[in-house]
Amino acid sequence: MTSRKAEQSDATRSTLLSVARGLFTEHGYATTSTNEIADRAGVTRGALYHHFAAKDDLFRAVFEQLEAEIAEQVARAALAGSDPLEQLRLGCRAFLDACLDPAVQRIVLLEGPGVLGWDTWQEIEERYGYGLVATGVEAAITAGMFEQQPVEPLAHVLFGALAQAGLVVARADDPGAARTQMEAATDRLLDGLRLPST
Repeated sequence: MTSRKAEQSDATRSTLLSVARGLFTEHGYATTSTNEIADRAGVTRGALYHHFAAKDDLFRAVFEQLEAEIAEQVARAALAGSDPLEQLRLGCRAFLDACLDPAVQRIVLLEGPGVLGWDTWQEIEERYGYGLVATGVEAAITAGMFEQQPVEPLAHVLFGALAQAGLVVARADDPGAARTQMEAATDRLLDGLRLPST
């Protein structure tokens, strides 16, 4: 009995996340109401508030779900690289690919910092995107491909550059063309960090 109840609870939560993700993507956070989310999900507002204390809690859950998906895509793509620099390059490209997704554009890149607040947004980014960048930078330094230096400053600079590249893609009239331009720019950035072969 308890198991079935837990399954139903998980199913309701999953439905709420899916519906909210679609509505936040299509209409934005401000114009999406909890009534509309509950109606579309086929649940009462009480059921919604049982799972999420407020609309911003639901937004945060959707945001974190997207961040986890992006991190998984980036990590999977990076693993195909033959060395740490190639892994960083492939990870950057996978991130830029993710920025073509309208949900990522609106929820993660455009509305996330404003809805969540800077501190919360930064804390979540530290756990997902920044962590992957820092791991890649550390591997490239350890392999002698980047100059010996503290990992964190360079990782923050690279992460900031990627975040801005993602915003450019999200705001562009032609996201595909912008993504191609941002890939070329990040490739040049990474190539500029590479130590000459000895």
